[in-house]
Amino acid sequence: MAPVLFLLMLSGALCSLGQAMSREEKLRLRNQVVEMFDHAYQNYMDHAYPADELMPLTCRGRVRGLEPSRGDVDDALGKFSLTLIDTLDTLVLLNKTIEFEVAVRRVLKDVRLDNDIVVSVFETNIRVLGGLLGGHSMAVMLKEGGQHMQWYQDELLHMAKDIGLRLLPAFNTTSGLPYPRVNLKFGVSGPLSRTGTETDTCTACAGTMILEFAALSRFTGDPVFEAHARRAMDFLWEKRQRNSNLVGTTINIHSGEWVRRDSGVGAGIDSYYEYLLKAYILLGDDSFLQRFNIHYASIMKYISQPPLLLDVHIHKPLLPARTWMDSLLAFFPGLQVLKGDIRPAIETHEMLYQVTKKHNFLPEAFTTDFRVHWAQHPLRPEFAESTYFLYKATGDPYYLEAGRTILDNLNRFARVPCGFAAMKDVRTGSHEDRMDSFFLAEMFKYLFLLFAEVEDIPFDVEDYIFTTEAHLLPLSLSAAPHSYATSSNRTSQEELDDTNFDWTCPNTRLLFPDPAYPRNLREPIRTAVDKSCPRPAPYREPGMGRPPLRAQDFMANNPEHLELLRRMGVSLIHLKDGRVQLVQHATQAVSAVAAEDGVRFMQEMMELSSQQQKEQLPPRAIQIVSHPFLGRVVLTAGPAQFGTDLSKSSTGVRGFVTVAEPYSGCTEITNAEYVQGHIAILQRGQCMFAEKARHIQKAGAIGGIVVDDNEGSSSDTAPLFQMAGDGRNTDDVTMPLLFLFHKEGNILLEALKEYREVEVLLSDKARDRGADVQEAVEDCLTEATTPTSFESTTQTQTSTVELDESVSQEEVPPSQETSDAEEVIPPEAEVTPTVAAADPAQPKEERDSDKRDEAEGHTDSSSQSVDELLADWREDLEAFQQMEKDEL
Repeated sequence: MAPVLFLLMLSGALCSLGQAMSREEKLRLRNQVVEMFDHAYQNYMDHAYPADELMPLTCRGRVRGLEPSRGDVDDALGKFSLTLIDTLDTLVLLNKTIEFEVAVRRVLKDVRLDNDIVVSVFETNIRVLGGLLGGHSMAVMLKEGGQHMQWYQDELLHMAKDIGLRLLPAFNTTSGLPYPRVNLKFGVSGPLSRTGTETDTCTACAGTMILEFAALSRFTGDPVFEAHARRAMDFLWEKRQRNSNLVGTTINIHSGEWVRRDSGVGAGIDSYYEYLLKAYILLGDDSFLQRFNIHYASIMKYISQPPLLLDVHIHKPLLPARTWMDSLLAFFPGLQVLKGDIRPAIETHEMLYQVTKKHNFLPEAFTTDFRVHWAQHPLRPEFAESTYFLYKATGDPYYLEAGRTILDNLNRFARVPCGFAAMKDVRTGSHEDRMDSFFLAEMFKYLFLLFAEVEDIPFDVEDYIFTTEAHLLPLSLSAAPHSYATSSNRTSQEELDDTNFDWTCPNTRLLFPDPAYPRNLREPIRTAVDKSCPRPAPYREPGMGRPPLRAQDFMANNPEHLELLRRMGVSLIHLKDGRVQLVQHATQAVSAVAAEDGVRFMQEMMELSSQQQKEQLPPRAIQIVSHPFLGRVVLTAGPAQFGTDLSKSSTGVRGFVTVAEPYSGCTEITNAEYVQGHIAILQRGQCMFAEKARHIQKAGAIGGIVVDDNEGSSSDTAPLFQMAGDGRNTDDVTMPLLFLFHKEGNILLEALKEYREVEVLLSDKARDRGADVQEAVEDCLTEATTPTSFESTTQTQTSTVELDESVSQEEVPPSQETSDAEEVIPPEAEVTPTVAAADPAQPKEERDSDKRDEAEGHTDSSSQSVDELLADWREDLEAFQQMEKDEL
């Protein structure tokens, strides 16, 4: 059959399944999409080009090697003006023909592809090769129209072949699966390549090549690209688990063994399934559709639990692999529309829509009861993609309202003066200095198409297929001359599940004879999401023993307490990052009774810390509301466990900032006339946080911001820092005190240096942008906790415990070497008397994976064995690291 028939379902939209949106309102929203695109694109061109990406908070380009490494995320950057290439066909779709022509000339003039840099094969394929092919398709279309691009002689296609040839060495494996990374200049062989040593890749990384590589082959007449992509697809199909017909998330590129055997439709696998179906649509090869249908039947049997999509183990598909979902699976309802399976698409999309409304954006990961698991949102477009496809298939104006929600949230929470900033934490509205190229390549395409009328689009979208990066490839390629070896691995009829094998697509008019039918599907899901607002576990009295010194009363600057610790065999060590560490040596206690008191003290300290980790406060927000920021810049701030509780304040605390003197805030404030009525900025260190708060409060401050003294620390790489009290009653502190890491603190200090008068809002979450910074709609905030784990090395109770802010920054000589009879609590346990003081040097992957304990509902870590806790922790760490490699 002609593959174009498979898309007929998209053109038959229903007239009215709800309250129709007026043509004028759709036009207004369409124009708003174009204005938002202009804001993002022009800021990239003005402040970042020719860098790969825009850093919208600092208004500069992200150049790999000049900025701190973000790990695998940076593998998308190859010093080839990534955002401009990724945006080419978006310019044409949005009727910006002149800008497109200028952009093409810039790419041809400025972009180099022979850089000595290691890049992700997957990201370079979908963003750069796909972007060049999409741009070429648009250039050819415009040239054939006779008005524009008359000078064009396939220059973008020549560049596309160049980058294709630079990716080809990655396929030099016995399996045909590509290496995950390649050096653009030196390939994967030789000492200069700095690659070729990897053994594993994700399924999506290896299985998301066929559209771009086949298009390149058919545009150029060179079959080598399509042949390699087909070989990789054949190998993945051969290695599927034959009983479940599912594939794992990570595979060994040499042996074909599954490294990670969990299977889902999100990160690590997503676009493999997408490219099976779309390869059939683009190329007309029935084997791709056969394979997709077999996989799809297993997905619906094992993974789909409407409206949820849950990972399972490929060998035991009835056994769930995790209890949370990642945001990348939001593309799947759109793929189900292409498949023609509308009912589960409606159900899953509705679940995603309700989670979006609860948290303003889809969190990077969320639990099965719709709580935040990983709080980031890097402006991913997958939910907008599925919204567009469902509207095309059903014509239900409900999806126009969903699109309006996406637009409003982007403008309210992500828009900043220099573009749109990714969300660091959807719970507080804080930002990350990041605007990925896919935001321009995908988000604005789908939103424009959602609100545009047919006459607004400069070409017939039905003549093209969208790649996973939303680049446009013409369906006419199915008839282009090609020469490749016929696959010897074709699907046999015996493997085919005819009950789920559709050669044609359903008529959407027949699917929904009752206008209320889609609404009836959505209503129960909305109710389920609305009811999921968890409460923290109740406090339980820690421990039974009562040593002479209670953990909750301990003060690190109290000489009497330090003497009691010494008598119990507990020594105190000041760490360079401002924390203090307690180490108990039972043999150093003054008596056996004192040693037993020390054991009980340490146990109580661990119990108290464990409990308070479960009840830790959510992050707070510092929003710069004065001109020119106007509320568009939001910094993630750590809370204090004393002073004003911002979560109970409907308006927050708003005021101008000033730097306190002395900057440490550890003695009486000498510039009280400037601090009075202002929010004071202080530096961490030299005394307790509560002492700083008392000094600036006495000077008349209405709030305080403590800036980390560890140069280079950032909420990008360190988990939330919460400020503890000093062990005394802190009811006398009646103003809010928040903590900023060094990088975020510098943003505020630089703003103060440049504009002199800087006004901020201290609140539990960012408020609506605007002159009055009105109160935002309350959301259900969920806290993710760090599981407390430790390893016992002996039976003797000697322990290491870490505390927050020390009295003095002076280093104390290390304690005596620990004896064999010593129990150590490693740093990841981070046991403190009031709250875990996370290590700023902790890797981001570990920080995010640490959040799984509460997210999976483990409110009592003591009910699990140490081994189980550590196994869960490592599993989630691996999952997040893989997610970074897959598509972050």
